[in-house]
Amino acid sequence: MSIEVNNESAVAVDESVLQRLAAYALDAMHVSPEAELAILLVDEAAMEQLHVQWMDEPGPTDVLSFPMDELRPGTDDQPAPPGLLGDVVLCPQVAQAQADSAGHTLLEELLLLTAHGILHLLGFDHAEPAEEREMFGIQRDILVGFALEERRR
Repeated sequence: MSIEVNNESAVAVDESVLQRLAAYALDAMHVSPEAELAILLVDEAAMEQLHVQWMDEPGPTDVLSFPMDELRPGTDDQPAPPGLLGDVVLCPQVAQAQADSAGHTLLEELLLLTAHGILHLLGFDHAEPAEEREMFGIQRDILVGFALEERRR
């Protein structure tokens, strides 16, 4: 699996943990090991520019997802085909404020946002209550499974 992490935010982040989470999430969602994903960490100004350009909303946001080949989750018997999954863009400064409010670390918030962004790339949404329950349930399962795997490392 090709997972590229680029940190252009000037905030120190353990990129290897984000990479391991992404690999775990893609494996859990039965995405082809030949799929490609990019994770980009940017500062508030860059995120605000993307947020205005693509969502027509002011101010920086925590995470944006830009799907490429519109891959969808696979199954044990039939994994998703190889392709370009897309880009997840994170803003550590916004994530830090959210982490402070939630009472957890920046890394925990970035892991949550990375899982969230990957699920958006795979076609999940949370506009409707049923969609939100499904997406957030899968997101929670990924984060819990990953945390257990990390403890075994």
